[in-house]
Amino acid sequence: MDRALLPGNPSIEIALRRSARARRFSLRVSRLDGRVTLTLPLRAREGDALDFARAQEGWIRKALSVLPLRRAVAEGDEIPLEGRGVILTRAAVRAPRVEGGRLLLPHSGAVGPRVVAFLRHAARARLALACDSYARQVGRPYRTLALRDTRSRWGSCSSDGRLMFSWRLVMAPPSVLDYVAAHEVAHLVEMNHSPAFWRVVTGLKPDWQADRAWLRSEGHLLHGYLFEGD
Repeated sequence: MDRALLPGNPSIEIALRRSARARRFSLRVSRLDGRVTLTLPLRAREGDALDFARAQEGWIRKALSVLPLRRAVAEGDEIPLEGRGVILTRAAVRAPRVEGGRLLLPHSGAVGPRVVAFLRHAARARLALACDSYARQVGRPYRTLALRDTRSRWGSCSSDGRLMFSWRLVMAPPSVLDYVAAHEVAHLVEMNHSPAFWRVVTGLKPDWQADRAWLRSEGHLLHGYLFEGD
């Protein structure tokens, strides 16, 4: 993917993406990482595309200005865990654990990797519990469960039953994590988003609409927390 630079203070990097399906220029600013993408038709001139971007500079900068601040977490910071804030605190512990509104961390080792390891472990336990329960309900076992730090999706289900989830889901309210688990397990029955698929989801998680709405309005904030090695 080609890249261009929109001058200014600060300058803005724009990724140029050609698409056979595009009929006109279009701009997108990712709410997850602030990436600016300019899509253009295959035969369009790059110069014309950049003129379009310059004409939309005000809109781009406004969209970037309202994104959550992304910075590396450090001792004393608060992060969400299952929808509630915990303070990252060094303590005389062998392994991270939650106690009284704090996530206690060993004195040794960098904060970021310690927190990620804890979140991944907690996410796997919670997701496995939810997926096992939902899989029993639909009578379709899944093959594997993997965790990633994905930016574009919270979960996925392959045609051969492999489930994948973002470990950041454990930072969201428990009901939201349960919804994503139900959504992906439902794909074991219906590998689509047809009315039949949503009936399966509703059977597993009747109140899923509120959880889906939370992800759409608040989910991007979970990516504002950067951990060493992100």
